Amino acid sequence: MLSLTTNSELKNALLEAKTIAVVGVSNNPVRASYFVVRYLHYRGYKVIPVNPAYAGQKLFGATVLASLSDIPRETKVDIVDIFRRADFVPDIVDEAIEHLLPGLKTIWMQFGIWHEEAAAKARSHGIQTVENRCPKIEYQRLFGELRKAGINTGIVSSKLPEWN
Repeated sequence: MLSLTTNSELKNALLEAKTIAVVGVSNNPVRASYFVVRYLHYRGYKVIPVNPAYAGQKLFGATVLASLSDIPRETKVDIVDIFRRADFVPDIVDEAIEHLLPGLKTIWMQFGIWHEEAAAKARSHGIQTVENRCPKIEYQRLFGELRKAGINTGIVSSKLPEWN
């Protein structure tokens, strides 16, 4: 099965990826799609922003594209991160299959987004899928950064002294 659910599978997907196309990106700094892209960019990923409403604008040094089909064929995209409602996912997956194969490794659907039929179609084309998760949070969780934000990661980093 190509649905990524274990920590090691998620970690490998993030480690192997170099380029992430983000569908539904916003240029509004209070929107999740903005600060997730900013974080991924600062983590060293090449981010390709996709949103027809902002096409032609610059975001973190990259030109926003109107659709996945506007990505040049020679550009290898490892992950398509989807910030759109679930009813848009099948069309996005179809476009990704048509324009980004071979090379595309993962379709990643953000929190609150899952579409089993579209995920199954992606997997049938050899594309891994992640549903209802955020790559920013998964990166931070898997690589030990969440504790810096005051979030309990479940990892004990210090021990209390023994009581007599």
